[in-house]
Amino acid sequence: MSSDQIVRKPLRVSERSSRTLDQRLSLRYPRLAAAYLRLIGKMPPGSRLRQATLWRGVRLGVEAYNRRDLDAVVIGWHPEFEYHTGREWARSGLAEPCYRGLEGYRKYVAATEEVWGEENYLRPVELIDLGERMVMLADGRMRAQASGVPLTEAFALVTTLEDGRTVRLQEYYDHGEALKAVGLSE
Repeated sequence: MSSDQIVRKPLRVSERSSRTLDQRLSLRYPRLAAAYLRLIGKMPPGSRLRQATLWRGVRLGVEAYNRRDLDAVVIGWHPEFEYHTGREWARSGLAEPCYRGLEGYRKYVAATEEVWGEENYLRPVELIDLGERMVMLADGRMRAQASGVPLTEAFALVTTLEDGRTVRLQEYYDHGEALKAVGLSE
């Protein structure tokens, strides 16, 4: 992929948020949201409309995750999406390697909250649009449920899009590893 097809921009979220009007409309009319996302997905990464839509959508999704509004998190995700957990989580037995659909994702979030409680918070740093894939680099802030020990860890999410909708997500706990997975270097 040539560098003119890659768009990298900082990404920030609000500490406090609530559902926006467009999120409420997208949840009420998912077919309309899917049609809109198909149009956005066809645009090249350099398109200003695509950039504005993706950055806003990811920002709102992370804010929804931070407040545990999982219905709002998955706006724009295909109903049968796959969420692949970080290898460390799967190897340790704390999570399954893959969860499918919203119910599977709810199960994954519940599993992480058993270990980290509800103080699991993502602070995004950068979003990279590669066309059919995106990479979100973030820092995860957590507090162990049993010991109360706080932890800040690198977190990255590689998202695969199909027709403008998320069909696959892969977690990484190393920014360099995520960038390498999509053919980029730090």
